[in-house]
Amino acid sequence: MSPRIRGVLAAATAAALIGAGAAAPAIAAPAPQRGDALFQKEPLRVATYNLSLNRGAAGQLVADLSTGTNAQARTVAEVIQRANPDVVLLNEFDYVDGEVAVDLFRDNYLEVGQQGAAPVEYPYAFVAPSNTGIASGFDLNNNGTIGGGDDAFGFGAYEGQYGMVVLSKHPIVTDDVRTFQKFLWKAMPGALLPDDPATASPADWYSPEELDVFRLSSKSHWDVPVQVGRHTVHILASHPTPPTFDGPEDRNGRRNHDEIRFWADYITPGKGKYIYDDEGARGGLRPASSFVIVGDQNADPLDGDSVDAAIDQILGNRWLRDPKPASDGAVEAATLQGGANATHRGDPAYDTADFSDTAPGNLRADYVLPSWTLEAVDAGVFWPVQADPLSRLTGVFPFPSSDHRLVWVDVKVPRVGH
Repeated sequence: MSPRIRGVLAAATAAALIGAGAAAPAIAAPAPQRGDALFQKEPLRVATYNLSLNRGAAGQLVADLSTGTNAQARTVAEVIQRANPDVVLLNEFDYVDGEVAVDLFRDNYLEVGQQGAAPVEYPYAFVAPSNTGIASGFDLNNNGTIGGGDDAFGFGAYEGQYGMVVLSKHPIVTDDVRTFQKFLWKAMPGALLPDDPATASPADWYSPEELDVFRLSSKSHWDVPVQVGRHTVHILASHPTPPTFDGPEDRNGRRNHDEIRFWADYITPGKGKYIYDDEGARGGLRPASSFVIVGDQNADPLDGDSVDAAIDQILGNRWLRDPKPASDGAVEAATLQGGANATHRGDPAYDTADFSDTAPGNLRADYVLPSWTLEAVDAGVFWPVQADPLSRLTGVFPFPSSDHRLVWVDVKVPRVGH
């Protein structure tokens, strides 16, 4: 195996990829415009992909990735190779023994050409523990027993299930990474804490003792700085809980809302003073920093089960841009599948997840949202139409790939700064 610190793919490799029919081709260089001298020559492609590489038992993912023959891993690796992002967040990638699983995925799948796609190399990675599967010691779902995934800090059959990974072609400033895995939900001012409808007291689904340990993040929230030339881009990564699998107290819907709110407060000057990271440092992101919010937010602007306006907390934030990545494949799928899709209010072109046609239907769940300091020049969702040979990569869940689609945005990065 070649050393971990490697160069980016050559331009000829990228051209070959486009010739192979990539659904997310590299953009043509924009015509010179006033102010272009302030930006780096090549745009940065940032992506998020819930690739469903989670397994039912601890250690199973390592076993599946130990060879290059796992069908699902080969398929999701090819999706990444076709889109060829510079930085990508992987959701639902089990956290097991640090970078062991990540190294296996890189060595045996991403760095091996899949079905004619060019290999892709990510010399830099960030992984960290997830709240999933960590026992709370309390009966969080109030069913009379303690134990199981529903009583963990984040739903999971074992510690690290449904974890996250950031892969990058550019150096990760490891010493400046901030994680918020242990941030308590009650520490958020005005937290949307769930209420037990059987009692008269407000916001009392969780007892005071439970709230003393209950963490906001169902997985974690990460601020991962990436050094792009002489400029730092903060990758703000998370994967809020689905707003379902609960009762009238809507404990998951409310948590999803506040997990999304966390980033809205973190990026807004003056709003994030209450935030503390796992090292005890307080405050949000420094004003005028460049960032990209990435992840499966499990919230659609108009449809689905999320709390009203949950995702609008960031979509409507003045400190970022919404390039609205779209695809023709999503429009086709909504038409062909019908069901709940026929009654949706949102434009199906923006859908990123192929959920049950009965309910909730296909939704926009996955987001790449750059800061106002980064100019978006192209965006898309890897969802080919059925006539495209690459539609084989987006088949029926859970195989050959995932019920989510890779979402990408190309941004122009300033030459210097943070």
